[in-house]
Amino acid sequence: MNRAARRSLGGAPGAYRDFDATELFCPRCRRAVPVRKRLLLVLPEGDKYEYLCAFCSASVGTKVSRGGPPLRLIV
Repeated sequence: MNRAARRSLGGAPGAYRDFDATELFCPRCRRAVPVRKRLLLVLPEGDKYEYLCAFCSASVGTKVSRGGPPLRLIV
């Protein structure tokens, strides 16, 4: 996205980098449902989360959150 497009959207560069889903489509319930976020893995590039249907607990999506500085391994 170029600078003019960013200015027309009215936001600072990088202002909306990380979103959390509140509702997603559940194939088992066949509708948009509220979701719960569950931590699956802690990876070097970020934390991996899974979104679960609040009604039937089916997995409806995943997300890797790259929020903090990279981890350093102590050897």
